[in-house]
Amino acid sequence: MTIAPSENTEATAETPVPEGHVKLVIDGEEVIAPKGELLIRTAERLGTVIPRFCDHPLLDPAGACRQCLVEVEMGGRPMPKPQASCTMTVADGMVVKTQLTSPVADKAQQGVMELLLINHPLDCPICDKGGECPLQNQALAHGRADSRFVDEKRTFPKPLPISSQVLLDRERCVLCQRCTRFSAQIAGDPFIELLERGAHQQIGTAETADVLDMASRTTSGQPFQSYFSGNTIQICPVGALTSAAYRFRSRPFDLVSSPSVCEHCSSGCAERTDFRRGKVTRKLAGDDPAVNEEWICDKGRFAFRYAQAADRLRRPQVRNPETGELEETSWTQALRVAADGLAKARDGRGAAVLPGGRLTVEDAYAYSKFARLALRTNDIDFRARAHSAEELDFLASRVVGGTPDTAVTFAAIEAAPAVLCVAFEPEEEAPIVFLRLRKAARDRKAKVVHLGQWTTPSVRKTFGELLACVPGGEAAAVDGIEQHAKDLDESLSAAGALVLVGERAAEVPGLFSALHRLSERTGARLAWIPRRAGERGALEAGAVPTLLPGGRPVADASARAEVEAVWGASLPTEPGRDAAGIVAAAAAGSLDGLLVGGVDPNDLPDPAAALEALRRTGFVVSLELRSSAVTELADVVLPIAPAVERSGSYLNWEGRRREFGVTLEGTGALPDCRVLDTLAVEMDTDLFTQSPQAAAGELARLLNAGTGRSPFNAAKVATAASPGEGQAVLATWRQLLDDGSLQDEEPHLAGTARPAVARLSEKTANGHRSVTVSTERGAITLPVEVTDLPDGVVWLPGNSAGSNIRVALGAGHGSLVSLTGGEQ
Repeated sequence: MTIAPSENTEATAETPVPEGHVKLVIDGEEVIAPKGELLIRTAERLGTVIPRFCDHPLLDPAGACRQCLVEVEMGGRPMPKPQASCTMTVADGMVVKTQLTSPVADKAQQGVMELLLINHPLDCPICDKGGECPLQNQALAHGRADSRFVDEKRTFPKPLPISSQVLLDRERCVLCQRCTRFSAQIAGDPFIELLERGAHQQIGTAETADVLDMASRTTSGQPFQSYFSGNTIQICPVGALTSAAYRFRSRPFDLVSSPSVCEHCSSGCAERTDFRRGKVTRKLAGDDPAVNEEWICDKGRFAFRYAQAADRLRRPQVRNPETGELEETSWTQALRVAADGLAKARDGRGAAVLPGGRLTVEDAYAYSKFARLALRTNDIDFRARAHSAEELDFLASRVVGGTPDTAVTFAAIEAAPAVLCVAFEPEEEAPIVFLRLRKAARDRKAKVVHLGQWTTPSVRKTFGELLACVPGGEAAAVDGIEQHAKDLDESLSAAGALVLVGERAAEVPGLFSALHRLSERTGARLAWIPRRAGERGALEAGAVPTLLPGGRPVADASARAEVEAVWGASLPTEPGRDAAGIVAAAAAGSLDGLLVGGVDPNDLPDPAAALEALRRTGFVVSLELRSSAVTELADVVLPIAPAVERSGSYLNWEGRRREFGVTLEGTGALPDCRVLDTLAVEMDTDLFTQSPQAAAGELARLLNAGTGRSPFNAAKVATAASPGEGQAVLATWRQLLDDGSLQDEEPHLAGTARPAVARLSEKTANGHRSVTVSTERGAITLPVEVTDLPDGVVWLPGNSAGSNIRVALGAGHGSLVSLTGGEQ
């Protein structure tokens, strides 16, 4: 093939070229581009879209599909063949012709498209990708009008299950390698890969190898079990990878799309929610480079059917005093009964509020205001989990009211030279944070250290180091870094170094204090990353016993005055009780009323005590989405709207506001802030939170005039428990996919959950294949998996099938438990 020299080789020498940049010509237009930029990116910046399949801006170049061929000249001489623009970087003096100006490039792209379509089925009307398919679009735009292929197309049995939620139609695959590169590079789960060679080449896993009668050596030997598998469906440029939950449910042109924000963790990922006939059919990752880039975890993608569950509460309910049963009633009647009961409790021994950690910022603000004005109490705490006074002091001094100058962001994680993760399992608790940690380690060689108990998948996939300690000994380990881990101490002293701490730190006395000392000494910035989506917003909204909105201390008269000026009412002056104190007071009969918003008692440190507290409380009002252990004991149940039926915002762990609108309109479901506003009116109090917009506007006035942070009062460091004969120290945290109520109605998602096992060291396991972990409360028996835990330590998942730690054992991270070996 002969390529004529370009007529546009004369570049204007007058145009200055910044350092680190080069000058080239694309389709006759001079352009300056940074060194190392791919040709396909430079063309995109000019507005020229070169067709491609394998190229993705967040994946390493592969040059697998060859669809992006362009004509290139270097030094005035044409290259002998068209080049893949997705793998070639720009060079000074380069002259490029795309399909717009080069018949050679256009013919080459048509030829590649013809080859790709030889075996591709022409079943677009029944393909899930039909209507949004890059292959379909580019075949029409850049392909031949007719086909010269007359032989029989290659076919395979289909679909082939890659996992319980990802299905593979092999004949549609164009071998772009997007899925294999995503799995290996981004997620760190190299379970899906290329099999065979030549005309027989296809993608698959170890499990599909058995179906294909292949040698096991051609695969990784592991099933495709990834928390990020749904991303391979979204980035597949054809209909080869499809969702088991969405397959054949709808066509893209039947759907209505709405931008949304994920409600499942504190990252606040951008999403696109697609719905049809009043029901959500799927969720896709939104494009937000500052937060989740173009990825979301499978929980955020697939766990949305809880809003359609059969036990969804649609109408208010009031308990009949004669029969003792909850009965549906009108909103007017339910609100009147709730208001009378709470007013009576307030005027008696008092009422308290447990709002939970899954609220929007606006709803959390309404709970905070309702507690102070309608119930005249500071007894409010969103922390429906293990918590401590030390944690609240830390949040008040180091987290609430943060400024852009002090805030840690996703970008800061990616750019950090060193990151220490403490009491934080990123892949399980904040998956997008995990992806950024992996990216920092993979691309920038960041030093990632995990202070924990065993080499978890997060440690391995972030190329990290494990700083092992006994559960409960994390505080002493942090204090010992200066003496016993001098290399880490030096790394944390570097500019940009970070320390990420999770909510589990509240179970280790003295850990927040040790981290405070570490940060003050090394200069490393601290970031608190809770598990639930609404916790950071609830903190800023003042849904805690010692802080008012904006982090103002309850005990500070001038701080109270600032809030009173906005609210137009006086506030209670004494700090309130935290969640544990509220539960204890209710159980002791010291409270007459409780207002509970979406709290699962099984998440609290002692579920049995929480249920007993609900039984002993004179009057309980529950604002809830679905029937729960709280609604079974409540006197009034007020249904509230799920995330897709409300508007509002979450404040993610960075402190970044993540706004979203109503996806499903006209359902009649009400947000918490509207219900609380109407309830307060029945109690002769005006909250002015009748809409999320009204609540957000008032809260903004309080946040913008914040009074600063409280000083941190360091606590004593406790020593780890020492197990005796037949005992072990418990390490535990929740896995991403578990028995959480928001994951109900999702059998395909549940199929990829990591199995519940008891992890022990080889010495502690002592050859047993199963083990029973027990306390005086109960016992859990699970199969054993040997790993590198310290001797005398057992790890159990917190809320997985057959392993609900709080309910069965009444124990937590760092507790002493009894250990009994099973079969050997």
